[in-house]
Amino acid sequence: MNRLLIVIFLIICIPSFAQVKPWMLGPFERDKNAQPIISPMDLTSWKDPMSERTVFWESMATFNPAAIVKDGKIHVLYRAEEKLGEKEIGGHASRLGLAISEDGKTYHRLPKPVFFPDHDNQKEFEWTGGTEDPRIVQTSDGRYVLTYTQWNREYPRLAVATSKDLKNWQKHGPIFKDFKNGKYHNQETKSGAILTELKEGKLVAAKLHGKYWMYFGVPHIWLASSDDLIHWDPVETIDGNLAPVLSPRPGFFDSWLIEAGPPPLLTEDGIVVLYNAGNQQHIGVKTLGNRLYAAGQALFSKEEPWKLLDRTDEPFLKPELPFEKSGQYVDGTTFVEGLVYYEGTWYLYYGTADSMVGVVTWKP
Repeated sequence: MNRLLIVIFLIICIPSFAQVKPWMLGPFERDKNAQPIISPMDLTSWKDPMSERTVFWESMATFNPAAIVKDGKIHVLYRAEEKLGEKEIGGHASRLGLAISEDGKTYHRLPKPVFFPDHDNQKEFEWTGGTEDPRIVQTSDGRYVLTYTQWNREYPRLAVATSKDLKNWQKHGPIFKDFKNGKYHNQETKSGAILTELKEGKLVAAKLHGKYWMYFGVPHIWLASSDDLIHWDPVETIDGNLAPVLSPRPGFFDSWLIEAGPPPLLTEDGIVVLYNAGNQQHIGVKTLGNRLYAAGQALFSKEEPWKLLDRTDEPFLKPELPFEKSGQYVDGTTFVEGLVYYEGTWYLYYGTADSMVGVVTWKP
């Protein structure tokens, strides 16, 4: 069957995958009876270092997951928030929990968070808002590198931490604090997705031209490079500003904002970046909800990682099921953030309405 017939077959037989381009990842599909794989629960309590009280740390929301394969199992790091009663809005602290799966279907959750604001050298950046929205990659020597948002209720800052076991972490602080005397230190930065490649069946951090690369940011996506995965230099314009490499588009599903998704993948066609996109109905897509989050894909040059080659005009994943349209974010969210290759299948993990975790799969 030639490529044209394959494309026609996919369009006819897989209507949920509305647009097919040869460089895209997927099609990703939900299980027949898809349900969230991680949901809030009231059974797990833990003594919080900030408040010095016992909190039910994942009782209100469990969402926005990162994922990595370790010891032959899928490990999902997810953001969690506790119920606060009458003071729900704006008062939450976020921590990261860990769920482990041996088959991609059932997930065993650890009873305590594995990453959280503590009495450490990052207190000024993480108290009292917390640690949010992780992405994770592995290096060729087995080290795990976590990017996440530090929230001190003043500035959201993109930060990095490293670990050898996913439970004991060394925090290295805000990613851009040393760049040009802290030029971007007190500016909103978040959503850091480090470039990866598939080597011997395992996703690892990739280098291009001797450097690591990271797509980051919202409402545009920007680009940064690093020699060590700890210290990062953003790509700037000739005027000394952050150079956007992907921006919102009036008239499309990504008309409001865009935000980097899971770690991008280096392929034969180029760099495939999965991204999250917000819609605004009056200048976006009328059939999608206002401020609804869906997911798109973009292709960048592997010779010039800032050079956009192509992007999707329609989302490849959008809120459709009840659990994707209910929760903190009532407009609906399929917020992609974790991608792993496990036993011949790609697993894409996403947050639903800032409340739960879902997964879609693609078996090439």
